[in-house]
Parts: sequence; C-alpha cells; structure tokens
Amino acid sequence: MIPIDASSGFECPIPAEDGERILLGHGSGGKLTSRLIQSIFRKYLNSAELAQGNDAAVTAIPPGFSRIAVTTDSHVVKPLFYPGGDIGRLAVSGTVNDLLTSGAVPYALSVSFILEEGLEIRLLECVLQSMQATASEAGVIINTADTKVVERGKCDGMYITTSGIGWVNDDFAPAGDRAEVGDSVLISGRIAVHGIAVMCARGELGFQANVRSDNAPLTELVSRLRDQVPSVHVLRDPTRGGLATTLNEIAAQSQVTIALEEAAIPVDEEAGQLCELLGFDPLWVANEGKMIVIVPAADAEKALQVIRASRYGEDAAMIGKVVERNPLAGVTLRNVYGTHRIIDALPGEMLPRIC
Repeated sequence: MIPIDASSGFECPIPAEDGERILLGHGSGGKLTSRLIQSIFRKYLNSAELAQGNDAAVTAIPPGFSRIAVTTDSHVVKPLFYPGGDIGRLAVSGTVNDLLTSGAVPYALSVSFILEEGLEIRLLECVLQSMQATASEAGVIINTADTKVVERGKCDGMYITTSGIGWVNDDFAPAGDRAEVGDSVLISGRIAVHGIAVMCARGELGFQANVRSDNAPLTELVSRLRDQVPSVHVLRDPTRGGLATTLNEIAAQSQVTIALEEAAIPVDEEAGQLCELLGFDPLWVANEGKMIVIVPAADAEKALQVIRASRYGEDAAMIGKVVERNPLAGVTLRNVYGTHRIIDALPGEMLPRIC
C-alpha cells in the first residue's frame, strides 16, 4: 500500500484490470462477507471495541463530563479520491468536526459502507487506510461498522455513513443560538478550496489546477479554544452551501444580523480565481476543514491567536460582527467600495454538484 499523509490526503493508484473486486456475495452475510471483514476491514478498523465482534459497542461516560453529543452524516463524493482528500478522510473529519461544533470531545465513530458490485478491493483498502490515519489524527476510535453491497450501477463505487459520539462538559457548550450582539465572527482559514478541488478532480472543467481540499479534522484547534477561550459562543463548520449559508443558519438560530467585511474574508487565491472564471461566489463554495468561531469581542483577539497557533488555523481571520438583534435575521456584506449587500443562503444547486 502507498503510505498516507493524513494531513493532506493522497491519490490512490489506478486499479489493475485484474485486481480483486467486490462481488454481490460479499454482501450476503455468509463466508464471503466474513472473509471481507476479517481480511480487509479488520486490517484497518481495529479498535478493541470493534474487535469484540458484538452487534453494539458499550462504553461509559468518563468522569468530568455530564452529557453526550451525537451526530450522523452520509458521504457521497465523486471522484472517491481528489487532491487533498478522499471519501474516507471526508467521512471521518466531517463527523468529528460536527461533534466539535457542540464543544464535545470526540470519542468514537460508527461507520456504514455501501459498496458497489465491481469496486476494486484495492480502492477500498486505500479508503480504509485513510480512515484509520484520519481517525488517529483526530483522536477517535471506530467502534462499530457495517457493510452492504448493491448491484453494479446503483452507487458511485462507495457511499459511507458515519455517526459519532463525544463527551460534553457544561463549561464549554457553544451552540448556533448563542450568538450575541457585539460578538466577533472569525474563520479559521482560507475558504472555497474543497469545492473547487473536487470539481477540478473530475476533469470536466477543461483545465487543471493546483487547488487541494482543506479536508481535515479540527480536534486540536477546538481543544485549544476549549482550554484557553471557554467563552466561545458558536462553533460551526461551513461545509455544503459554504460560509454564506452557514452564517445565515446561525443568524436564524440566534435571531441576529451578522455583518461581514469582504476585504477581511480570506479566500484561497487560486480557488478564488477559478470561482471568478466559473461564475461562482466563494462564499457559497463548500469547505471541509474550516471552522466559524463566534466569540465575545473582548476575547476575539485571544481566540484569533489561539486558532493561528493551531494546526490548520494559520490563516485565520476576523471577518465580521454580530450587529443587532433581529427576528428576521440575516447576513450583510460590506464590499471593498463601502457599499452593503445582503448575503443569502445558497439559493439552489451549485453546479457541478460535488456531493
């Protein structure tokens, strides 16, 4: 197998024509299923709880925590491998980051695989190896798993559904309805790279680019905030629909208006150029390794320093403020010319689709 750099993803080698492939029988529950689990899945998904072979994993809430955070997500992406990531890294980091938005300490993931008949098993191994590396980086275990096989042509090679649990302490419990007037709005780095990287990887745009996805688990970044800036009001990862859609969701939950400064928003230079060429607004392009942080203004500078000292946070920036209580909610943007416009959620489908 090719070694995986969990910080940046990798490109899996092109499968050999005569390589072993997934058969419908691998989903039968019989000997072929058992062989697939023992020889392939167990090689990479090898936590002690999973190794017990039970239908459910049982664990206790550790001392010092009062509640459990639970999240679930499904992951469909084409191609399965793209610069900076793959569907396995996407599944683990996406679920971990969702747990982190509640202030939780991520603990474990359950994973379900839908495999297409004919999928090259070497590709499956690449995905599993990537998931193992990303889980290790994020500090989580995979404690339950399942697999099903569907007929050829019924899915794009592989779909993955992940659920995650984490431990929550009431001393740090950010939520989407906690944004307050006067709060500062931060973003942990340059936006728009994931969506553009996936679109370019499909080879449908007629050109090549060096944009790599930001696909990453943000465990260390949030852990530093938990320890050093416990006053954080909101954490949210701006994935589908991008920064604009996510901020609109927060504004609606908190019933506030959020005012952004266009000049302050960090956009990846090459991704931004491609957005301009393709007619996309970077504010609506998906991210998979960024965190929105809304914090009291008095703690904003400290939070910014903490984020910038974290892995994946070196390009963090303060991009706006919560300016008023407003039951209609919304997001505004002041451009470089000093004029203001309303920034709505993604109004429909951004084409081409990335997930």
